[in-house]
Amino acid sequence: MRRLLILLLCLPTLVQAQAPAKPAKLGQCVACHGENGRSRIPGTPHLAGQDQAYLVAAMAAYRNGTRRAVPMNSIANTLQPRDIAALARWYSQQPAGGTR
Repeated sequence: MRRLLILLLCLPTLVQAQAPAKPAKLGQCVACHGENGRSRIPGTPHLAGQDQAYLVAAMAAYRNGTRRAVPMNSIANTLQPRDIAALARWYSQQPAGGTR
């Protein structure tokens, strides 16, 4: 029981240690999707808490042109696969919920 209590007390520190660093290309997303993935622009999707694989696939589709939205296609074309992976990891680990 004591070990469980110690683990529970350390859990916030362990989770914080595993949180991803802010991606280098995050600034390209912030204007529309927000740093925390909660869009303030009507019609712009929230990214916080989305599935990481989904975000990677969506950005790859914008990048290769199979998914069309001019602003997203333009931005995605500036991203390398490692940038897309970092952004997807960041937004997938942001807490979903809240308001616009």
